[in-house]
Amino acid sequence: MSVYVITGASKGIGFEFVKQISDDPKNLVIGLVRDKAATEEKVAAELGDRSNVHILHADLTSYASLKQAAADTAKIVGERGIDYLVANGAFPSHFDAYDPIGALGDKVEELEDVSLKLFQTNVVGNIHYFNLFLPLVMKGKVKKVITISSGHADLDLINDLEIETSALYSASKAAMNVIVAKFNAQYKKDGVLFVSISPGVVEVGHFVNVTPEQTQGLMGFMGKLSTYAPHFKGPTPVDEAIPRIKSTWEKASIESGYGGAFISQFGNKQWL
Repeated sequence: MSVYVITGASKGIGFEFVKQISDDPKNLVIGLVRDKAATEEKVAAELGDRSNVHILHADLTSYASLKQAAADTAKIVGERGIDYLVANGAFPSHFDAYDPIGALGDKVEELEDVSLKLFQTNVVGNIHYFNLFLPLVMKGKVKKVITISSGHADLDLINDLEIETSALYSASKAAMNVIVAKFNAQYKKDGVLFVSISPGVVEVGHFVNVTPEQTQGLMGFMGKLSTYAPHFKGPTPVDEAIPRIKSTWEKASIESGYGGAFISQFGNKQWL
């Protein structure tokens, strides 16, 4: 039996992690979400009565809520600790998703507000998450801390394909990759694997309500991805993406050189 804790478990990749991992009744899965009641209703409706799934309240922008979630998790897992700590929750900014960074310059307040929210949620929140839950990871047998990152954070991909969009979001993900490497530098000697994994382009409903203007920016981005990977036909359904990501984190180890690494869902630098 393995114990998993997953942030952002209310929808998208996070919920699919909870669903697929808890298919095995031997696994214990704890999902951290902002809206506990709504997520519990969703779990009951879509997964049924699974005694191996627990939903706890936590908000990456609230240290107090993360601290309480860690305490509540400790009560659930006891001396088993946590085998896999998954940092999936994030703020996906739409402000910068469709336009180049230079086009945002006149929107001063929004640019500053979104940048701060991105850093607070996607970086600082995860620092608190790791620090608060690491004592439980230390008790676990597997000792893996996985951050769901993004190919948007890869400098070579940005420069080679001239990807102009999602600048602020990309910067927050790149910053988090550095944090992952810093945690690895500290805890590698204790046998804890920290690794960042990009899931690829996954269909999670981010682009459902885009405007015609935003669609133009999105199609430009998708066109560049097709140049990079001619086999790319569009976003991967979320239920198909999860097994590949899980397979990669199962294979990754400190011994095989993955400590602090930033890799794709394939375990390398091939982002699609």
